[in-house]
Amino acid sequence: MNRIVSLPDQPPGHSLAVCDNRDFLARLPAGAFNLIVTSPPYNNGKPYERRSTLGAYVEEQRAVIGECVRLLAETGSICWQVGNHVDDGEVVPLDALLYPVFKSFGLRLRNRIVWHYGHGLHCSRRLSGRYETILWFTKSDDYVFNLDAIRMPAKFPGKRHYKGPKAGALSGNPLGKNPSDIWEIPNVKAAHVEKTLHPCQFPVELVERLVLALTDPGDSVLDPYVGVGSSVIAALKHRRWGFGCDISEEYVAIARTRIAQLERGELRLRERDTPIYDPALPRGGHNRRKRPIPSE
Repeated sequence: MNRIVSLPDQPPGHSLAVCDNRDFLARLPAGAFNLIVTSPPYNNGKPYERRSTLGAYVEEQRAVIGECVRLLAETGSICWQVGNHVDDGEVVPLDALLYPVFKSFGLRLRNRIVWHYGHGLHCSRRLSGRYETILWFTKSDDYVFNLDAIRMPAKFPGKRHYKGPKAGALSGNPLGKNPSDIWEIPNVKAAHVEKTLHPCQFPVELVERLVLALTDPGDSVLDPYVGVGSSVIAALKHRRWGFGCDISEEYVAIARTRIAQLERGELRLRERDTPIYDPALPRGGHNRRKRPIPSE
């Protein structure tokens, strides 16, 4: 279905479309979205993309990014998650390639977030890649950032100053620590409870952290390469609107099924901030959750 619906008034809800993202984006109102978060193809010849020259790839990305900038609210954020393009064994870091494109639209880089995970391609002639990056840009210096919503447990909770004028006072924030710009979150491989047939699926936990930090309840989140819907699920789970499109009818059908499961309280997700490895759990257990996670 290619029909684009108007933005609804009362959250939460969602809208998905099967169509080219430039057609989808062109029909949406300027300034309507508080967060645009996505992971575009890496031009590596995956089943869902057409491999082209790097120059053509950058120009295609420029067109999509330009539309996203138009759609972004003045206090909003764009988060572009990318890895590497590999050409005849040579690695091309896409975040470095795309950074000038974002800057050409006047955006401001707030963080280059390193997403580290433990599993991936096993290389024999170079070190195996175990991380990708998220470029977090804002449109202005006045932007939403809810640090308390994403704080992590402190390494030494309850630690206090032992001398000086603050002796006896807590030395850290009682709500926890800043998660920093290096995030340890498992990627979605075969043992992951969220796994679908998509070969490069977003873990919901990754998008949740961005949704909680960079939006408020009732805000609108857009993913122009929505795949199987992880970004929309993260938005809906925390009472935000979720919007997205993809050229794959099969992926969007899976996204709709997952969203329906979320609404019924049946979708199985990896819980946020679950330890990545617990030797007491069976193999693969650190990525699994026995019970569905209801929406908030």
